[in-house]
Parts: sequence; structure tokens; C-alpha cells
Amino acid sequence: MSEQVDSPRLYLVAWADIAERTLREALQAGDVACLLLRGATGASAPLVRAAQETGVAVLVQDDAALAETLQADGVHLGPGGNVKATRKRLGDEGIVGACCGNSRHAAMLAGEAGADYVAFAGREDEPGAAANPEILGWWQVMMELPCVAMGDVALADVGPLAEAGADFVALGSAVWDHSEGPAVAVAKATRQLQAVQRD
Repeated sequence: MSEQVDSPRLYLVAWADIAERTLREALQAGDVACLLLRGATGASAPLVRAAQETGVAVLVQDDAALAETLQADGVHLGPGGNVKATRKRLGDEGIVGACCGNSRHAAMLAGEAGADYVAFAGREDEPGAAANPEILGWWQVMMELPCVAMGDVALADVGPLAEAGADFVALGSAVWDHSEGPAVAVAKATRQLQAVQRD
């Protein structure tokens, strides 16, 4: 995840109490690049393996030691997380992602410190909102490092956020709470991404 992608891909966010079968079905229903497992513990190893067996990279939140214990692929850091220290701990092989909120400056610093990707979420007036398309577009033009659109992303936002410049679009409750089931939501999101035209 350290170079921009030609075609945008999905990045799923799930809580560690998800059923393994549900997770597998969702991950197999479309083009999912990465899974962020929130609330993971030492008991989350079966979920990590299940995702990795489908070819999906698995990250845990903020905890490099736990990532090593679970043999996860890396760590996703929240705003203010220490990218440099996490990179040192995981080495070159581990994935280090950094959520930078709505801050271009924080994103540039994270990139300089060794992040494999930066994630944007929220806006000036809505911290929990989906990433600001303007920042995604700016990053896509100015920087080589991939960016992820996070925040409260609805299924209908997937295509527009990718068009704006996101290399990966993160979905959480929009997938797991979908009325037709997570697998259907992933398939719909994948179709949106496949329709995105990049110059």
C-alpha cells in the first residue's frame, strides 16, 4: 500500500466481535484490499487468518505489539500516532497507516515519517463525516503516497470519493448493517469502484 493504485479499492473496517463466516463472505464478495480490525485482542487470531486466507491484508488499531502477536500485516494509527516508532518496530515489511483527520500538514508529516498510506476523515464542521473530497483531490495530485477515505462513509459515497482521488475507500457500518447483508454491500461498492475513471 505504499504506491498509488491505478484502480481504487475497498478497505473494510470491522469490530473484532464479527462472526468469522460473515467476515469471509464479505471479503470474498468484492475487491477488498485491506481490513482494519478494531477492538482486536489476542483471541482475534482466527479472524486475522480468515482474512489473510482470502488475500486481504489485516491491520489492527494503534498496537504494534498486538499486530506482531496476531501475525497481522500492520497497524493503523489514529490521529497523533507515532508513525516513526511504529515503523521502526514493524520494519519495512509491516504496513503502517496513519489517520490524519482533515489535516494536510499531519498527512505530509506522516508520509515523511514512513507511513505506507494516510487516511483522511471528517471536515472542519463535522469531525466524524466522510473525508473531504477536496483534500483527496489535492493529495492525489500532489503526493505519491496512497490515501484512504475514512469517516462516516455511506455506500453511495464510494464512487464519488474514489473519483475525487481516494486510492482506497473505507467502509464500516455501511457494509455490516446493510439491509441485504454485508456481501451484497461489498459487491455494490466494488461495482462503483470499477466504474471510476482515472486520468
